[in-house]
Amino acid sequence: MSYDKVTQVKSRIIIGMKQALKAMKNGEVSEVYVAADADQYIIHKVEELAKLLEVPYHRVDSMKKLGAACGIDVGASTVAIKKE
Repeated sequence: MSYDKVTQVKSRIIIGMKQALKAMKNGEVSEVYVAADADQYIIHKVEELAKLLEVPYHRVDSMKKLGAACGIDVGASTVAIKKE
């Protein structure tokens, strides 16, 4: 599942919409995860840029679970994985 992948690559994650968008624009991202329960503005913004830049993106069901997979105590709307 998607959460497992995020947990496995903790050293290469970027947490948060603003940071993820910036990294995508700079060509630093291999894929993006966005929580389905995040604000619709965030989901739309991240998914549209991912489509435009042809970055694979995945929806996960929970901000809380995505944050936990990143090792933080709060929810995460967006997590990007940096290229190796």
